[in-house]
Amino acid sequence: MTVPLIGRIGALVIATTAFYTYVGQMVPQKEVQPPAEVVVKGDLSTADMAKIGREIMEGKGLCLTCHTIGKSGALRFPDLAGVDGRAKSREPGLSDIEYFAQAMYEPNANIVPGFNPGMPTINKPPIGLNDREILCVIAYLQSLGGTPTVTLQTKHQYNAGAATPSQGASPGGTQPQTPLTGEKR
Repeated sequence: MTVPLIGRIGALVIATTAFYTYVGQMVPQKEVQPPAEVVVKGDLSTADMAKIGREIMEGKGLCLTCHTIGKSGALRFPDLAGVDGRAKSREPGLSDIEYFAQAMYEPNANIVPGFNPGMPTINKPPIGLNDREILCVIAYLQSLGGTPTVTLQTKHQYNAGAATPSQGASPGGTQPQTPLTGEKR
């Protein structure tokens, strides 16, 4: 007596499922935890801000998922080694602080030649950095090829953009403020 076709197909499906279940269990499992929460509080020195900025870039900010710093990270977007020197002259009329702020709050405003747009808006979900965290990231970026000058009191045209709704921002975000240089855009 022969086994009906449906029985053979069922046996093949069960055998295949069992095989791949076994193989899947043989692959080492790695438990990944979310990045440690970095709290930016009090009055920090610029050096401390740069250290926190690095932690944010490596963790919550997810920056090194796409950027490199020298030979570390993934080169999907521009290498950040020495970025402060380039930022000071990349966009006429913008200081390095304004350029970095614009790159995070409006990432598609200035695309570096040779790269495609795709960087997320850093002050909105899923990353959702607040103004103080973004200032720390700017301090770290300034330290990559320069001397950090940003402080937690530094103002730029996007400062109100990272406020959460509980801090008074509208759910759709806020409009950029007038640039510090007094120039109109």
